[in-house]
Amino acid sequence: MRVETGDNVGIGGFIITGVTPKHVLIRAIGPSLSQFGVPDPLADPVLELYHSGPSPIAFNNNWRDTQEDAIKATGIPPVNELESAIDTTLSPGNYTAIVRGNDGGTGVALVEVYDLNQPAGKLANISTRALVQTAADITIAGFILGNQSGADRVVIRGIGPSLASSGINNPLPNPTLELRNGQGVLLAANNDWQDDPVQAAKLVAAGLAPSHDLESGIAATLAPGGYTALLAGENNTTGIGLVEVYDLGQ
Repeated sequence: MRVETGDNVGIGGFIITGVTPKHVLIRAIGPSLSQFGVPDPLADPVLELYHSGPSPIAFNNNWRDTQEDAIKATGIPPVNELESAIDTTLSPGNYTAIVRGNDGGTGVALVEVYDLNQPAGKLANISTRALVQTAADITIAGFILGNQSGADRVVIRGIGPSLASSGINNPLPNPTLELRNGQGVLLAANNDWQDDPVQAAKLVAAGLAPSHDLESGIAATLAPGGYTALLAGENNTTGIGLVEVYDLGQ
């Protein structure tokens, strides 16, 4: 996602369900994205974790500052010392990870949530809110379905116009969604969520129908593996958008 300043920072949300606390690792990646050909990576990301209330429950600038040993023990520490990470165990609930640039820096960044204890509770939702631009600066949500014996049902949503009711001044006017597998093959696409009556019925049945006709939704049953959801604006429009992935179970 493109990380700017003010209201245009990068925001990653996630929901933990169940009754058992869950061990997670949250990372904010910037400089190392250049190894993958990402233009203008965020040079020095800062990561804040919020639960409820205006103050963060955890904060990190450079990952080796405070939790180096614990983060190394996960086996997935960031590869650049300027990148950020938080190792924590969280009670069920809603959480928000905010990525900013140190000293007001801007650029393309990645916010990640890793489930380090899958039997405990469930990481039932992940979402990313960011300034959706064009070409390489659209917003991309990646997710991995793993450690299962069968396929999983998911709902993916692209939200824009309805964000205005939450005080967003520049919502993405008409979001579009693409779902691709780990090889980049297009599996599904949607512009307006009611375009496909079958898909629309599944979204309504799941209680996850978008509240605005121009918002997007995809209901799919997916095998274990890696996937990406690409959020863009129809006709190259831009604005603040939200891409969400809900795990409905098998």
